[in-house]
Amino acid sequence: MFKTESQKGTFLEQTKAAREERALEKKKDCSARCIQAYVRGWLERKRFCIKILENFDKDIKDDIKVTDLKPALQQYRIICRFLMIWKKERDKERFEKLCRYLVTSLEAETARFSYIGVALSKEHAISWISHIKNIMWKCCEYLDDLRPEVVSNTKSILLLLHTLVAFTAINTWALLRTASMAPLRAGMSQLCANIMGHLCMRGFHLTLKTLLLRGLSRAKICLKHVSLSAIMTLATRPLISAGLTEKLVSMFLIHIFSVPVLVQHLQQLAPECIAVLENCSFLQRSLEVLSSEQDLRIVFNTLEGNYALCLLANLIQLAYILRDPVLIDLGFPTFTIVITRLLESCQHYVVLKQSNLSHWHPVLGWFAQPMDAGLQDAISNVKDQLYLLWSQPVVTSLLGSALTTALEQFPNIPLEPTPQPSSNILIRALEARTNRANAARQLKNKLGSNECTQVAMICTLYHTALNTLTQLKLDILTGLCYQESILHQMWRFLLSLGPNCGLKQYLELLIVNTKWTAPEFSVLILFADCMTHYVTILDDIEMYEQQQPFTLNDYIVMSTFLNLFLYKGILNNLFDIKSATTNGLFHSLHTLLMVLYRRDSRRTFTAPCHWLIREMRISAFMNDLDKGKKQTQLLLQKMPHIIPHEERVQLFRKYVTNEKTVLGLTESACAAATSTLITIHRSRIVEDGYRQLALLPAQALKGVIRVRFINEQGLDEAGIDQDGVFKEFLEETIKRVFDPSLNLFRATAEERLYPSPVSFLQDNHLQLFEFIGRMLGKAVYEGIVVDVPFALFFLSQVAGQTQQALYSYMDELPSLDNDLYRSLTYIKRYEGDVSDLDLFFSVDEDVLGRLVTYELITGGKVIPVTNQNKINYIHLMAHFRMHTQIKNQTAAFIQGFRSIINLDWLALFSTPELQRLISGDNVPLDLVDLRRHSQYYGGFHDSHRVIIWLWDILLKDFTENERKLFLKFVTSCSKPPLLGFAHLEPPFSIRCVEVGDDEDTGDTIGSVIRGFFTIRKKDPQHRLPTSSTCFNLLKLPNYQRKSTLREKLRYAISSNTGFELS
Repeated sequence: MFKTESQKGTFLEQTKAAREERALEKKKDCSARCIQAYVRGWLERKRFCIKILENFDKDIKDDIKVTDLKPALQQYRIICRFLMIWKKERDKERFEKLCRYLVTSLEAETARFSYIGVALSKEHAISWISHIKNIMWKCCEYLDDLRPEVVSNTKSILLLLHTLVAFTAINTWALLRTASMAPLRAGMSQLCANIMGHLCMRGFHLTLKTLLLRGLSRAKICLKHVSLSAIMTLATRPLISAGLTEKLVSMFLIHIFSVPVLVQHLQQLAPECIAVLENCSFLQRSLEVLSSEQDLRIVFNTLEGNYALCLLANLIQLAYILRDPVLIDLGFPTFTIVITRLLESCQHYVVLKQSNLSHWHPVLGWFAQPMDAGLQDAISNVKDQLYLLWSQPVVTSLLGSALTTALEQFPNIPLEPTPQPSSNILIRALEARTNRANAARQLKNKLGSNECTQVAMICTLYHTALNTLTQLKLDILTGLCYQESILHQMWRFLLSLGPNCGLKQYLELLIVNTKWTAPEFSVLILFADCMTHYVTILDDIEMYEQQQPFTLNDYIVMSTFLNLFLYKGILNNLFDIKSATTNGLFHSLHTLLMVLYRRDSRRTFTAPCHWLIREMRISAFMNDLDKGKKQTQLLLQKMPHIIPHEERVQLFRKYVTNEKTVLGLTESACAAATSTLITIHRSRIVEDGYRQLALLPAQALKGVIRVRFINEQGLDEAGIDQDGVFKEFLEETIKRVFDPSLNLFRATAEERLYPSPVSFLQDNHLQLFEFIGRMLGKAVYEGIVVDVPFALFFLSQVAGQTQQALYSYMDELPSLDNDLYRSLTYIKRYEGDVSDLDLFFSVDEDVLGRLVTYELITGGKVIPVTNQNKINYIHLMAHFRMHTQIKNQTAAFIQGFRSIINLDWLALFSTPELQRLISGDNVPLDLVDLRRHSQYYGGFHDSHRVIIWLWDILLKDFTENERKLFLKFVTSCSKPPLLGFAHLEPPFSIRCVEVGDDEDTGDTIGSVIRGFFTIRKKDPQHRLPTSSTCFNLLKLPNYQRKSTLREKLRYAISSNTGFELS
């Protein structure tokens, strides 16, 4: 039974296997038939292709001539079959032969041989049109792959472009030149327009753009005149044929006119293309399209930043070329508005600082987009195009004509300085009434009028350019400043707005437009930016002597307006206090104000008290400052000069006192062991001081320093710092370290000190400079005046003014080397070729008998000074002399000085005022004030005969110079304290020398009795007056004759006798 079941299973398995084998064989057989069919088909197709290609090669010759042409219909059929099997890579050469045939056939004058003749057949017309469109697009496909820089591709590019040009216009169709074909010209033109439309829809402009970018965006242009002309002909044909429709103009702007430096290359290589654009009014139509905010947004969003900048540059250059018709007719408002909007659009991509998402752009600064590699080579030419926006013809056509129109009613009358309001209330009321009457009669421009609005809109254009083209800012400013009289015309325009340059109008406008977005503010901002640049590069001869075109009175009126506008704007809260420093209007006006103020501080051109605001009540201002009022704090921070100098010095002293209180450094607090005691040997004052104080923390140095002197014999001197010993130590230290023989400092021709460039010969010279800075800072901190005259350029660096906007080293060069300043000014004014002077961007210095060459810029030894770079040279030379040579020494000195004196405190003072803070007031000695605050000892009193003689001699017999010598003899400084002798520490004292120095403490009864007896002593005619400068003490013998006192005192002060000379 089991055997039967087993046999059955085996049978079924064998049957199944046989069935599967038959199926597999069947499948193999089917597959074999499919393969055979495919192979046969492939072989047949190959034979068919070969036959077609053989026929094509046989009938379409490479060097065909018009006389050799075969019937066009026959060739049409061959070409159609060829296109059926066309493969791009395989048939590249055949396609070029085809193009040559097609172009040649157009020269035939009969329909039988001209390829156009096929289109005249009703049977083939429609298919022929599709056929030609197909061929033209294949030309574009080949152009996409060709590179103009490859020499072997040049002929192919020319051939393909020639084909496209030939079949998109009827100009070269010889067939249509016959009289019988003339009626067909219109229809054939429409046919060409249809072909162009098809190409445009398929992205024809992208092909042309790619070709232009490859050929023009390179250091060496590789598109020749013929190729460039053909491309532009193809690009403009759809524009012209369609009548410059909005869509096609936008497409042309996006794809063609955004190619970097296109217009410049057209002007040089294919000027006839510029003529075509002019004849079809392309620029006018483009400006009309872009004046629509929606269309401009579409164009810009398609291009984004980089190529939008190239579009802008091309529009500017085309407007420059066609400036006579275009800028006169469309300069305002169309051209102005379009260029402004394009600049604003680019500005959206400009970022203020570097980040991981920003990229450096040589025109726009830090930019939110990376720059294409193809733009790198073209960017210098793009800059050249942009420069045309502030070139003389464009600026004159735009801004110059607008200003001329606005100023037609205002003759150029010389200015009289506007007087500051009187402090007398009645006089001020009368002046105000008179001014109102005069203003009512005066003809003036009004903000908001058509003329003012036109000027404002054009100024907005250039203001936007300054904010967008950040890396070209100096070029823009230079262009505007030196284009004939544009800047002076802008000044006259501001004057035409009424008293104080329309101060009232602008303040009223700022009240209703606190964001300063009104275009009228652009006039102020642009003028301030240009004027700041202009004043910065003016030398003294130009500003103070020539006074062309701006007079000193202009600067005075200008500074009055700026001072009042900013003061009233801040005080009335018209500027947002929190964002005032980033407010463009405030920043520009404040920068110009401070440039004028610094210039006046260096060499005065204004009247005394000019910078003060007369209507401001100082007491109320100080009260508001104590209360922490934001407006007064901002005024003090940004415009400290509006406060009298004496008040600022008191404020400085108050800051010091408050800091001492906060740090617990007052004398009462330091009376305990918290004060610092140092021991100083007379023979090595500087060494001991440096060793004990250099490493002392700044806070400890600000506190009380007590000094114990060791005399030459090694014995302690009597007393430890009775308020004068530290002053003596400080004076002696400063006197020694500033001695030029120590080689730490040098003296200018005017005997003013600055760090020596060769101070490195001293060991640890930078540490010494830091120590000197700390010591001088301590003297200023304690109110101790020291007679150390610094060069103003050095003090400017100490005060941090060289970090301010547009600081000019050239401007302060006279304070270092007047001869060098005159030499550099000579180079600046040299009318010939500066190259003849044989100068290079390097400096040769004699360092210890060895000639050392320093380069002002990298590779400066071989870069000659030319007329184009001479301004750069003189500023670099001034920077080298005043900064680079001594930057390490200056930095060390500043570090020490600012460790004691807060930098914000220094901002209260100009550079000359800082010198006065260090060395005292540079005014005649006030003997009345000195006498009022003098103290007498040893029997002297104010009514004593010798004292009366002393004051009488100082007043009547001594010259001003001798009075200064007298003050220096007693106090070690020839200048009085800034706030008067009430603030001299210790007080000025006079002691009768017959009494021992340690026996008398003041004008007591005992002193009077002793003084009574000394009167009868023998006249000490052989004894000289002496002084103790550490105590500001004059030791005066009780002379019996006034003439003796006069003779001995004059001798003593002239000999600079000092301590105990007898």
